[in-house]
Amino acid sequence: MAPVPRGGTIAVTGAAGFIGGWVVRQLLDKGYRVRACVRDESDATKTGFLKAMPGYASGRLTLHSADLNEAGCFDDIFKGCSGVAHISHINDYGNPDYVKMVCDHIINSVNESASVNRVVVTSSVAAVVSESNMDEMVKRPVIYEDRFPDGDSPRVSGYSRSKQQAEHTFAEAAEKNGIWDSITCCPADNVGPIQSAHQGDRGPWQGLMKKMLQGECNPAVHGYRPWHTVDVRDTAECHIGILESVKVRNGERYIAYSTDKIDVEEVCARIDRLLPELGYATPDLTEDLDEAGLERKLRRKAVYAGTDLRNDRVRDVVGITFRQLNDSLRDMAESLITVGQVTPVLRPGFSLRT
Repeated sequence: MAPVPRGGTIAVTGAAGFIGGWVVRQLLDKGYRVRACVRDESDATKTGFLKAMPGYASGRLTLHSADLNEAGCFDDIFKGCSGVAHISHINDYGNPDYVKMVCDHIINSVNESASVNRVVVTSSVAAVVSESNMDEMVKRPVIYEDRFPDGDSPRVSGYSRSKQQAEHTFAEAAEKNGIWDSITCCPADNVGPIQSAHQGDRGPWQGLMKKMLQGECNPAVHGYRPWHTVDVRDTAECHIGILESVKVRNGERYIAYSTDKIDVEEVCARIDRLLPELGYATPDLTEDLDEAGLERKLRRKAVYAGTDLRNDRVRDVVGITFRQLNDSLRDMAESLITVGQVTPVLRPGFSLRT
């Protein structure tokens, strides 16, 4: 199918979120008109940053209340749009009936629009690799878009299964309709600056750095899995590039990943190196592990070190150059302090400037 016309109208679900907010901002920067879909347009704590964007005052950005649990909520919003960036999280991962209900009514709104020709569905790298299945990763260490976890395995999370279900449901619906196509973006672990205080609590990676700044760092979080990082601004660029690309085809998926992976404790330690003026008091990262615990830690780290997560395809279709990890971590820390109003734990003699 055709890509979206430059300067056209794009609907963004989950527009108040970490990824969605950056997709909205970058679409506006590129001259698009944007219909930002949020849970409650009147909730200033979550939509204030959107209304502060220049496009809102001019009318090029409009905000729309849309509850994913209500069928038909996107009917009027999608009409006249050439593309949809479906980024919003659902309420109940792991419930296939619920996931089907949400997907079906969004798809119906796309079909009824008679104008949408491309949908980008935000999935996750978790839908590509089952992070809890060590044996699977040893057997298949090269991780790219053709890889799916074993859907029958009890080790595959409900989150991963639900993301895969949405990918397939949208692609099959697009194939049946024949007017629009559905392309999936699978972001890795999103880092980078938040734009609104509520985003510091909603995502796992921002939330973990927030805890680090407040003096808490657990090296064992997520079972010693390193962060496979991508800057949220680059994730947004990938979404927009997929909307615009003439190279993509219905049902394809693209991993948004910088190829930088970093252990949790190194993220924590690096904050002080990136912002020495701050005087961040890096917490004690020593773990009290028995022999079995240490063996498990080393085993899991060795498995992850042997994996090779690829981003070849998205670089080909989008032409993106991913940001440096240090820039992403620095910007995330500073935004959590300034936008998120996080009070970091500092060494004696240091204080925040006011």
